[in-house]
Amino acid sequence: MKAVFLTALDLEYQAVRSHLVGIRAHRHRAGTRFEVGRLANGGCEVALGLVGKGNQPAAVLTERAITEFAPFALLFVGVAGALQAGVDLGDVVVATHVYAYHGGTSEDDGFKARPRVWEASHETDQIARHLGRSRQWTRCLPEATAAPRVRFGPIAAGEVVQDSAISAHARWVRQTYNDALAIEMESAGVAQAAHLNRSMPMTVVRGISDRADGTKVSSDGAGWQSKAAAHAAAFAAALAQDLAREMGSGPSADRSAKRAGAVRNIARDHAHVGVQVGHLYGDVSIGQPSETAIDPAARLAELRIRLRQAANAQEVDEITFSAAEQELALAAESLPKNAEDDRSTAVIALKRAYGLLADLPGLAAQVSAILTALRSGR
Repeated sequence: MKAVFLTALDLEYQAVRSHLVGIRAHRHRAGTRFEVGRLANGGCEVALGLVGKGNQPAAVLTERAITEFAPFALLFVGVAGALQAGVDLGDVVVATHVYAYHGGTSEDDGFKARPRVWEASHETDQIARHLGRSRQWTRCLPEATAAPRVRFGPIAAGEVVQDSAISAHARWVRQTYNDALAIEMESAGVAQAAHLNRSMPMTVVRGISDRADGTKVSSDGAGWQSKAAAHAAAFAAALAQDLAREMGSGPSADRSAKRAGAVRNIARDHAHVGVQVGHLYGDVSIGQPSETAIDPAARLAELRIRLRQAANAQEVDEITFSAAEQELALAAESLPKNAEDDRSTAVIALKRAYGLLADLPGLAAQVSAILTALRSGR
């Protein structure tokens, strides 16, 4: 299972990335670059992406990330401006619900709000609140960092940067959404995309970097964006760990499996499941192995075709594909012409290819079958 982390700014992206290990690139077929890694200390696997500013691109790329990775949870992490006097710089705000505040109708007697609202799921909200009370998440903070407060409440998401306490926009937001703790520009798009994907659990975690009151330049100059992003990333990393533990079984896990296209078989009356896979490459044998001779050259040619198909389907990254293809090409050139020829070059190349494709059981099984045929002289 993977969790997906999304951010709007590079600074926020780097704050989340600092919690990952074993990072590797993952390119979406439409060109979007993600990075996949694992949370430190043996944590869950994470896909990280950058959506840019604004609700519309956030919605599009959130949909793309959900389709690509079928995550068990989605976390949007970044900074925001405070709307309440009691919310301090550096505080972490976890959204209980997200207001898309720009919806409305303009009439002769003024502008009438028509907001849309998405609430956090009860389960993720409960897990996040418990984490905030336990203070265990502070272990993820950078060293020598004072632990900020964690606040739970609404977040307003629109299409403008609010940096005034007295502008018409600021007065309207305060009058219409006066319980919102923070304001930003992406969460409504993320929430909409998550809602349209079978109400996927989605959590917005924002660090307060300014007060949205005209002092943003001075707050940014004092480094509060970096501090707030680090605080939000630390809480989000700890939350993802807890979500993985809590949602690793039960109804939530079943929903994640369905999103990922998992296959679930039930064997009854002494029956046995022969094979259960999502993607299958190569042949399947159940029972005694076939004694049919294997033509290594033909099987190797077939394997190279299927490797390219896997690369086109983004199941193999470009670097792995290129390295594996080079080894398979060397093996094809070095195949023995008769039983007396030296097989060592082809065998070594196939062994290297097997190591490169070990994470893809179907392709690795084909390499293994060719190796077995070469070693046996068939």
